[in-house]
Amino acid sequence: MNRTNQVNPMDQASETPLSPGAHACPYDDGLVQRYHVHGSGPVCVVHSGGPGIFWDYLRMPALEHHLTMVYVEPIGTTEDSRLSSHPHGYTRARYSDALERLIRHLGVPRVHLLGHSHGAFVAAYHALHHPEQLAGVVLYEGAPVTGPEHGAEAGRRVEEFAARHSAHPGLGEVLAAFGAMSSMAGDEDTVAVARGVFPSYFADYWAREEEWSAIREAIRATYISGLDEHGDPDLVDDRAALKNLQVPALVVVGRHDVICGPRWGLELSELIPDARLLILEHSGHFGHLEEPEVFATAVRGFVEAGTGSRASRP
Repeated sequence: MNRTNQVNPMDQASETPLSPGAHACPYDDGLVQRYHVHGSGPVCVVHSGGPGIFWDYLRMPALEHHLTMVYVEPIGTTEDSRLSSHPHGYTRARYSDALERLIRHLGVPRVHLLGHSHGAFVAAYHALHHPEQLAGVVLYEGAPVTGPEHGAEAGRRVEEFAARHSAHPGLGEVLAAFGAMSSMAGDEDTVAVARGVFPSYFADYWAREEEWSAIREAIRATYISGLDEHGDPDLVDDRAALKNLQVPALVVVGRHDVICGPRWGLELSELIPDARLLILEHSGHFGHLEEPEVFATAVRGFVEAGTGSRASRP
């Protein structure tokens, strides 16, 4: 699906890679990697979730006052970044390869990397395989595993959500969207599911529906299958590898998250040597929206504590 703010890479030739605004750089085989720069200060590269959810839900204005936030449009979310195997082939290795090229393009020896949801799985992979590029990594609503174990925990958390909101008329729509996840086959399906499950991703969406409904309706997404180019699932089990992670890490999790909840945040913090852990007590999956100041203070403190001259903007 086309983006209205897409730009030609050649139009950006006179700008530096970290100038404010929209940017594009070559990725591979004629494909383009797009990203957006907001704010000033030490550089923090941000990878959104899904996979396939567009980047703009993850804007963090409270951090843009202190950090240069580089919001990545993950490959596959725009037509000119789609692999020939689309909607397949978007493995963590492929996303990490795109990140590696983008960070080199930025011209900053080391950056901080923040990944949200599926983006946290990508960020963990990148920290394990390209630690030389990172001054630190923020794993925001991630987990060390996917597959049946992760699915069972999410199912249990969704049941708890349903029990808390059993009398709400919107519950049926949410549960129907979860049921439709396994049958998604295109962009429209993906957007419908993302908007349908949205209320369950907050500590109490319906108590603040007037505030959050516009964000819900603005969600955009591209269908990404989660399979590699051969049709096999790109499953995750980082438990052994994370014990040897050498990159400083901050783990952030919302107390009420149904998808990547506190169980996984605690496990990540226990696996990763010297990891910091922030549990957002009044948030679900979107703590940067629900508790923006608490979230921003923690991330800013983590970045600034680990930022030397090598991690700053040139």
